[in-house]
Amino acid sequence: APSPVSLFSLGNLYLSRSFFTSLYLKMVKAYELRGSSKEDLLKTLGEHRKELSELAVAKVTGGAASKIAKIKSVRKSIARILTVYNQQQKEGVRKAVAGSKYIPKDLRAKKTRAMRRALTKAERSQKTLKQQKKDTHFPQRRYAVKA
Repeated sequence: APSPVSLFSLGNLYLSRSFFTSLYLKMVKAYELRGSSKEDLLKTLGEHRKELSELAVAKVTGGAASKIAKIKSVRKSIARILTVYNQQQKEGVRKAVAGSKYIPKDLRAKKTRAMRRALTKAERSQKTLKQQKKDTHFPQRRYAVKA
């Protein structure tokens, strides 16, 4: 009878939870990737993609359970590498366009359509010439109130 800890069975082979957790030790961490250069990221991305294709072949050909279980962790690692790479690219573009008059649309604040089209504080506080004259010639009356 299988132990209550077993997660996965292949015929008579029962694999424990500790077996699966040992597979995920080689997973890349995002904070470790942030310090690396663009070339390093692309190199590790290539390695992970190569490994994923090998694992996919192993899955089709009926490879070991360890290889099949590793597919998920490799896919997650690829996603992490791409996320860090894209964040670095976006940050580079942000630095390049800093201070320029126009900012690319993907770098602008998303908000909502109505909020983007709303008047700014400066535009809201502006008065027409006629209103300015009214305000100066007919100021708000002050009344002395007996206490």
